[in-house]
Amino acid sequence: MSNEEPSQKKKANAEYSQSDLEHLSDLEHVRERPSMYIGDTSGRGLHHLVYEVVDNSIDEAMANYATEVRVFINPDGSVSVEDDGRGIPVEKHDQLSEQMDREVSTLEGVMTVLKFGGKFSKGAYQTSGGLHGVGVTVVNFLSEWCEVEVCREGHVYHQEYERGVPKGEVRRVGTSDRRGTKTTFKPDPQIFSVTKFVYTTLSKRLQELAFLNRGVKISITDMRTDESETFQYENGIEEFVVWLNRASEAVHQEVLYVEGETDGVTVEIALQYSGEYTENVHSYVNNITTTEGGTHLSGFRTALTRSLNAYGKKQNLFKDLVPSGEDVREGLTAVISVRVPHPQFEGQTKTKLGNSEVEGIVNSLFGDYLSKFLEENPKTAKQMILKVVLAAEARESARKARLLIRERKGALAGGGLPGKLRDCSSKDVDKCELYLVEGDSAGGSAEGGRLREYQAILPLRGKIINAYKSREDKVLANEEVRSMIAAVGIGIGEDQDLSKRRYGRIVIMTDADVDGSHIRTLLLTFFYRQMYELVAQGHVYVAQPPLFRVRKGKDVNYVQTDEEMKTQLLDLGLSDSVFDPGNGELVDGERMEKLCRTLAAMEESIVALERRGISLKAHAVRQDPDTLELPIFHVFLGLHEHWFNNRAALEAFVEEQEKATGKEMQLDVGTIPVEEVAETNGHAAPKLRIVELHEVRTINTLLKDLSELGFEIESLIPEDRTGLEGSRYMLRRGENETGLDDLRGLPAAIRAAGEKGLQITRFKGLGEMNAEELRETTLDPANRTLLQVRMEDAGSADELFRVLMGDNVEPRREFIQKHALDVKNLDV
Repeated sequence: MSNEEPSQKKKANAEYSQSDLEHLSDLEHVRERPSMYIGDTSGRGLHHLVYEVVDNSIDEAMANYATEVRVFINPDGSVSVEDDGRGIPVEKHDQLSEQMDREVSTLEGVMTVLKFGGKFSKGAYQTSGGLHGVGVTVVNFLSEWCEVEVCREGHVYHQEYERGVPKGEVRRVGTSDRRGTKTTFKPDPQIFSVTKFVYTTLSKRLQELAFLNRGVKISITDMRTDESETFQYENGIEEFVVWLNRASEAVHQEVLYVEGETDGVTVEIALQYSGEYTENVHSYVNNITTTEGGTHLSGFRTALTRSLNAYGKKQNLFKDLVPSGEDVREGLTAVISVRVPHPQFEGQTKTKLGNSEVEGIVNSLFGDYLSKFLEENPKTAKQMILKVVLAAEARESARKARLLIRERKGALAGGGLPGKLRDCSSKDVDKCELYLVEGDSAGGSAEGGRLREYQAILPLRGKIINAYKSREDKVLANEEVRSMIAAVGIGIGEDQDLSKRRYGRIVIMTDADVDGSHIRTLLLTFFYRQMYELVAQGHVYVAQPPLFRVRKGKDVNYVQTDEEMKTQLLDLGLSDSVFDPGNGELVDGERMEKLCRTLAAMEESIVALERRGISLKAHAVRQDPDTLELPIFHVFLGLHEHWFNNRAALEAFVEEQEKATGKEMQLDVGTIPVEEVAETNGHAAPKLRIVELHEVRTINTLLKDLSELGFEIESLIPEDRTGLEGSRYMLRRGENETGLDDLRGLPAAIRAAGEKGLQITRFKGLGEMNAEELRETTLDPANRTLLQVRMEDAGSADELFRVLMGDNVEPRREFIQKHALDVKNLDV
């Protein structure tokens, strides 16, 4: 929002002419408005880049041309996606060549031209997740660099791009008995606020894709940590349902499964009832998650309710209470996957299917199957109906509990509000905020520190009831839950009415310890289950209290994260530090700051190189003295190894070998194994194996920056010393001196210098802050950090509780074993 007065604002040009209109190229538009294409430029959009490339490989699998997809998070933070599909066509594309007035490869068109692809008609793909021909092109446009390697018709083709612009033409670089496409890209830090991929986020989506595409092998390897997983499910979504129910006791052991096709629409449905009290239905269209459902979900629900009710009435299994649709879905775990040639999604996010014909197809197919199944399997049918009847009885109890809540005086009249609520004075709903605070002590601090006009405080004593493990009537009987319902004012379940909300934001404020995380997850689960619309419309937030208090004399400031703390210490250390490199020329001020930022940025890539077993000292011997570049390509030919600084030098070597042998060089590319072995005169021909050191790209860029500051690669490597000499370099800060043997230790030494004279307190809980501190750090809109809860965040909390609070012990044990080493700051 702007604070300028209307008279101060710049007026729009009264003369509106052609000069006011501007045309952007595809590349310029994507880089100028990336959120239009990938949602946002935070972590969510970052991971979406990988999904776009993977979707292309999955489309090859859906068309039965690929069997395996491999994803690698490389040491430098780039990602490689490789498949064994047909490979992107590389021949000249007549239409593009005519438009651009030059010869253009189809591969270059796919990578650099929007709305260009094989998914607009039924030629190359019958069904596809990517529909608009923008996916991989946008990935290329939003990458610092990207390269594509295509194995097709016995040859290997390659092209590189820099921020979407080709660095050369598509080149044929050798032969191979493989086929498929390998795309490697590094997100552009000029576009993304976060460029570090999260392994678990990618792994979860890849496992989901493996479930949805039976038999396809999908693997992910994190080269930064050596963590890896492989997913392959021969029974597809049947195994998906079993996996979703892994922490629950199944009502019937058999997973119901039906598959069919009508008018080109393929439908797959798998389901199983468990002893849970919540619905757990996942729906997909062409592998795309439809979080808002759509016509396929409507058709499924209608058929489910109709078939179960018809069977129950026929068998006289119902008493006076006829189950509703909500009852038949309690404890239901189901996966609905449809493949539609021309899907119509409602909204840009592709989360709700709009094709009306799909509803009838799913309804008819599933309804016929379920009716027949119930007749042929009376034992399982009775178990399912009994579960539904119990749900109906619980719903009636919950209805009476809700009626009691409604019969109390209306929340807006003031009489029905909980006694411990410290309400705000304003009646402007959009500006008002309700803080749900853990514990009475923190509630007292929040009460003293709040902005009374707009901020209300509701202290919660202890952990609220688990909305996942308890029936609705039990949840509504819980005092803490009733207090929240009364304070928020919108009602719950089907009674929700957002127009009656009393606050624009509901803010969850808990400690940063284990108990606080537990309470936060419980609250998110409650909102996800009982106040779905509140989360869906973006009214639920999580407060993020600071992790550190930093005191220097009378000055106090607060720091949110470890990364921010490191940055602040570096800034403090730089303020009055002088670096003596021993050549009589001292480094300080702006030059010192740039030197430290460069070294800090380089360290992670150097560590990644060393994890490969290549020391910086050994690699420095291979540096090009003119370009200052280290070799990026490590090449093996038979028993001999070679190093090359760039692709051009590598291609020149290949060409030289081909001239010497009179044959095209056969490359050992990719990681997906092939059965055939090329033979020459009865003997296996030596293949050229190329290992690309992606992290060296980053090191080379920063080495040039280092050189401009007057330092070469040797300054990063400790010298062989006798121990009699003094330190090679010296860092001075006031009267303090710190000796250094190489430049790599400079950032850490400066942070250590910056910490001197500071009193740093690490907070564990809100109760440790007094009212003034809490107001300054967590309540004041000018300083605080609030995280808006998305539906997938609340859904993840719900899934976490299914595992951690489920009836089966084994999934809980697996979760704890997998994540035990990730725990930090554990309170014991």
